[in-house]
Amino acid sequence: MHCFNQSPKLFGRKKFWIACVCLLGCQQLRAQNAVPLNDLSFFDNPSSNWKIVANAQADIVQDEVLTVKDGNGILVNLPGKKGAKDLFTKAVYGDADLELDYMMAKGSNSGIYLQGRYEIQLLDSWGTVNPKSGDNGGIYERWDDSKPEGQQGYDGHAPRQNASRAPGLWQHMKISFQAPRFDANGQKISNAKVIYVWLNGVLIQDNVELAGPTRGAFDTKEAATGPLRLQGDHGPVAFRNIRITSYDKPHPILSSLKYWVYKGGDIKGDDYKKLKPESEGTSPVLSSNQSKLSNDFLIRYTGNIQVKEAGEYAFKLSVPGGKGAFRINGADAVTLTENRGEGKVQLQPGDHPFELFYSKTVDWAKPALGLTVAGPGIREYLLSDANVSNNDPVDPILINATSNTILRSFSDLPGGIRVTHGVNVGSPELLHYTYDLDKGMIVEIWRGGFLDATPMWHDRGDGSSRPAGSVQYLGKPVPAIEKLSDANAAWALDTAGTGYRPKGYVLNADDVPAFKYIIYGSPVNDASSVMEKGQGIHREITVANTVDGLFYHLASGNIETLGNGLYAIDDKSYYIRLDDATGAKAIVRDAGGKQELIIPIQKKLTYSIIF
Repeated sequence: MHCFNQSPKLFGRKKFWIACVCLLGCQQLRAQNAVPLNDLSFFDNPSSNWKIVANAQADIVQDEVLTVKDGNGILVNLPGKKGAKDLFTKAVYGDADLELDYMMAKGSNSGIYLQGRYEIQLLDSWGTVNPKSGDNGGIYERWDDSKPEGQQGYDGHAPRQNASRAPGLWQHMKISFQAPRFDANGQKISNAKVIYVWLNGVLIQDNVELAGPTRGAFDTKEAATGPLRLQGDHGPVAFRNIRITSYDKPHPILSSLKYWVYKGGDIKGDDYKKLKPESEGTSPVLSSNQSKLSNDFLIRYTGNIQVKEAGEYAFKLSVPGGKGAFRINGADAVTLTENRGEGKVQLQPGDHPFELFYSKTVDWAKPALGLTVAGPGIREYLLSDANVSNNDPVDPILINATSNTILRSFSDLPGGIRVTHGVNVGSPELLHYTYDLDKGMIVEIWRGGFLDATPMWHDRGDGSSRPAGSVQYLGKPVPAIEKLSDANAAWALDTAGTGYRPKGYVLNADDVPAFKYIIYGSPVNDASSVMEKGQGIHREITVANTVDGLFYHLASGNIETLGNGLYAIDDKSYYIRLDDATGAKAIVRDAGGKQELIIPIQKKLTYSIIF
């Protein structure tokens, strides 16, 4: 079963990627516990400002306006003028992950207190260019009233970038928290830690140590556990899809470790049994350091792994520069793999014998054996020593848009769609978009960093780049303009028969592009500008010649009509706002199991994409 007779494949001309075992913060095998939102029974003595509803909608113009519809599935805080209180869970948590969607009213303020003591700030920070610790996704400051005025707040942690969405849009947050540790006498021996916070697809907090409770903690005495607390005395906010994963079970333990090191990494099957080991012995830990050889070696471990809980356990094995396998109870837990692999196995409580192999044959790769495990109530945990390989040996090639910036590249969209004639347009307001020259439409818009060009410029590259911020995709690319026999006619997926010809773009004095193309014999000018504070893109489409039956494709997906020319798209992911349609009326129609928002266009159309 241990077929080490094939050499690792080389990718590219120089080297292949060393992939490591995924450590804390990566996707793990675990059952997430959804918080039931049919009523408030999950929470401890909720005050009247907290309600369960079916729908929530915020006003994008008026401060702290959040309207709701009766039903269930969404938790809302409507604080009113006085008497509003925070909301606490009945259960208490130590190490835990929290994942949820939330919606801020305009100008609203709220917060998530881990263990009731450490606040992740929730705030309407839409349009903030340089966020601080008090902005959305920040770890709030600690506070000391004895310090001089202006210095009481300290030890706050601003988000890495502002990934916030507009009021009334659903935002998605993932938090991983490690509780403080205490010895047998109750003395703290290690601080609490926010392992990560992801906001709308962007890592905004990474491995932040918390020396003590933040301002507003329900008590200042730290403990191993505490309730989840949602702030309710500031502003309106809505929550849904709340999932809490508690990690309260003991880690698996390795014991009786023995190792053998053989010279020659390219060994077939069980041929190592015919060889005399270069070294052998017992070890307190799994490690590649047992080998005195830097290459062309095989290291074999045996031992026992003890688990306390029955269930499915996930293992990840890192064997850079070669191959490896991991077996429990004589069966493969991680099958023979190059560089890295993973697998799952059902285990009962008790000790289970295991066998691990690491065959290294690539001379320039550094030996670095890694093994992790995750299981029921167990956050992914490193079973080997800390000598594991980096996840990616290549420093990312990031492009910042300190001025209006344009870069051509391929762009990959969900569903395996590759835009081969994409133009990425970046702005110093940190609001960027990709324009598809093949279709005459914007396919993605994002806030934060501009581009990660690593896939395009590292080594041989593949010609693609990817957004370096919080991205909103705008649906499957289709031609922006189509000629329809009537408002119910199907929208074509390509420009065949339209006479479409892209004519590139023209830069204005500020280096902002206006895209040009011809369709149905008429020249079209397609210009976009960044809205104030980077709150979205203002679009102006001008058609030179009048063509009967022309329609413009504004959006597709789930569409809600909010009034005054405002539409919420894809379950309140972003807004389309009609600014000037020269009297034309937009149409929401069903099309192939989804909805489309289209509008007749004659000479000019202006609208905004807001998120």
